[in-house]
Amino acid sequence: MTTSGRDRVIDDAARRGILVEIVERPPASSLEEVAAGLGLEPSEIVKTLVVKRHDGDFVFALVPGDRQISWAKLRALVNVNKLSMPHQDVARDATGYERGTITPLGSTTAWPVFADERIVGRRIALGAGEHGLSAFVDADQLLDSYGATIADITDELKPREA
Repeated sequence: MTTSGRDRVIDDAARRGILVEIVERPPASSLEEVAAGLGLEPSEIVKTLVVKRHDGDFVFALVPGDRQISWAKLRALVNVNKLSMPHQDVARDATGYERGTITPLGSTTAWPVFADERIVGRRIALGAGEHGLSAFVDADQLLDSYGATIADITDELKPREA
């Protein structure tokens, strides 16, 4: 029997001593709508990005919803010249999760975690292993359990072109 993504998140969180609350995410067409539906600020919704290193390994980058990854900052921190976002199929193979559901919790491989410093000390929502769900966790518990590297790895979101 295959374990669901949600169950993998719950099981891994329990093994790590992390309290996790899985909630249904209301339908929404923007980050602001998702945040409002969950009773959060956009910065409390954390995107888990799978980033490919030049050597073929991966890292997780935890980025507040209202910010974007800074490639220059992350490259310097990871100490590599090249990082990229892999194709969604590659990300799924690396984590066992589809894009939009990715979380370090329950990933098929425990890749190193790099987290933006702005999530420290907060209760955050991140992917829960399945579409339509969010996992609420204490960011500090999550980061501690992974021995995450915490630094400024983001920039302000650039406004979208009209």
